[in-house]
Amino acid sequence: MSRPIRFILNDESIESDLHPGTVVLDFLRTDRRLTGTKEGCREGDCGACTVLLGELTGDGEPTVRYRAVNSCLLPLGDIEGKHLVSIEGINPVRREENAAEAVALTPVQSQLVEHGAIQCGFCTPGFVVSLTGYLLGPRPWSCEGAVDAVAGNICRCTGYASIKRAIADLLEQLEDGQDSRLQGGAGAANPENLRALIDRGVVPEYFLTIPERLGSLQAPGRKRSRSASAAVVAGGTDLFVQKPEQLLEEELSFLSSATEMGEVRVEKERLLLGAGISMEQVKEISELRERLPELIEALPLIASAPIRNRATLGGNIVNASPIGDFTVMLLALGAVLGLNNGKAVREVPLERFFQGYKRLDLKPGERLQWIVLPREQGRFSFEKVSRRRHLDIASVNTAAWITLRGDRVVKARLAAGGVAPIPLLLSRASACLEGQELGDEQIEQALDLAQEEIAPISDVRGGEQYKRLLLRQLLLAHFQKLVPERMHAEVWV
Repeated sequence: MSRPIRFILNDESIESDLHPGTVVLDFLRTDRRLTGTKEGCREGDCGACTVLLGELTGDGEPTVRYRAVNSCLLPLGDIEGKHLVSIEGINPVRREENAAEAVALTPVQSQLVEHGAIQCGFCTPGFVVSLTGYLLGPRPWSCEGAVDAVAGNICRCTGYASIKRAIADLLEQLEDGQDSRLQGGAGAANPENLRALIDRGVVPEYFLTIPERLGSLQAPGRKRSRSASAAVVAGGTDLFVQKPEQLLEEELSFLSSATEMGEVRVEKERLLLGAGISMEQVKEISELRERLPELIEALPLIASAPIRNRATLGGNIVNASPIGDFTVMLLALGAVLGLNNGKAVREVPLERFFQGYKRLDLKPGERLQWIVLPREQGRFSFEKVSRRRHLDIASVNTAAWITLRGDRVVKARLAAGGVAPIPLLLSRASACLEGQELGDEQIEQALDLAQEEIAPISDVRGGEQYKRLLLRQLLLAHFQKLVPERMHAEVWV
C-alpha cells in the first residue's frame, strides 16, 4: 500500500490515502465538505474552483510562494509537501468577544461588497482567491496586473465594471502610505511584507507558521520513487481535461518534484530552460524579459494566470497540439530540445520533433528535460486570431524571427499553427528571405511559398480558405511590425 499524501490544507495538517490522480476540487468538496470552492466547467476555464497553492522556495530563510491555480485540474499527488488554501482558509478569525460574525471580511471581500461586485455570488470565491494570490505574489502591484490575475475568473452576471472598480480601490487602500511595507506592492516572499498583509487582514496570522511546517513535511526520505511505467504528469492542464477518469486508474509520476526540470541556465551562446518551467515563470527569467519583451507581452494571449501557473513549456511541446501557442513561438526562436533517457541527452531541433499528428521523435525511456534557445540578436513577433482575443484556442497563430544586417536578412524563421497537422516551421518561406535585401518582392515571395507549405483543414475554428487568408494576413502583420521601413503602403493596402 502506498504511503499517504501529506500537505497542509488551510491551517490543518493532512494525510490523505486518496488516489494521487484525484483532483483537488473533488477532495475539497466531497472528502472535506469545503463547498466554498465551486464546481463549474471542470476545464480550467471559469475560475470558480480557484485555490492557492503555496510551495517552499529560496535558498536562505524559508519562504512560501503562492500561486492561484484551478483545483479542477490539480491532482492531489502534486500538492504533497505544499500548502493548499481554499476560500475557507483566507479569512482572519475575529478576536472581539461580541462579534456578530465568527470571521472578519478581508479587504478584498470588503471592496467587492462595497462596490456591488457580488451578484449571484457563484464566481465570488474564485475572484477573492485570485486577488489574494496576486497580493501575495512577488511582483509590484498595479491595476493592470491585478486585472490580469482575475482574467481566468468568469462572472456570468457581467459584473466586471464593478469588479474593476473594487480592484482599483483595493490597491489604493492597501498602498495608502500608512505602512511603508506595502508601498509599491508586497508579497509573501518577504516576511516583513507578509506580516504587513496579515496586519491589514488580507490573510490570517497562521500563514506565518507555514514555512516551518512545510519544512518538516519535506524531511529527508519523503521523496517518492518514480516507476518507469507510471504516467508522467507535468502541469496537467490538458491531461486532466482529456482523461481525468482514466488517470484515476493509473500510477502517476509528477515532474514537479524533479528540481532539474525547473532549471534556468545561461550559457555562452544558449539559454537553457527546464521543461518543467511554467508559462507564468517565464515572466521572471531576466534574459527573456530583456531580450524578448515581445514574448512576455504575448503571454496574456495564451491562457489565464491560473493555467499559466501550472502549464509547463515541456507540456505544451509534448502535447503536440497543432495550434500550441508557446510551441509556435519556440519554433520561430530556433529552439532545440534535450531528450534524456537516463544515461545521455539527445538534442533534436524542435521542428524535427513533430513527425505527424500527435507523433513525436521520442524514443522509449526518453523524457523532454530542457529546451535551449540560441542567444542571438533579432526581432521577434507573435500573432494570433481566435474567437475571443484572450483565453481562447487559436484559429491560426504565427510567430516570426528576423535578423538584419543593414537591409539584408541574415536569418529568418517563420512559424505557424492551425495550418497543418503539426506546429509548422515555414522552412521554404523562411529560407527565401535569407541573404536577400528585404523588400516588397521578397515579402510577396515568402507569402506565396508559405501557402504552398501548409495544409489547413476546415473545422469548428474556420474553413480552409479562411485559414489560408489568416496566415497571409498574420505574416504581413509580422513584417509590418518588424520591418515597416521595408514595406510600401501602396503595395499592401
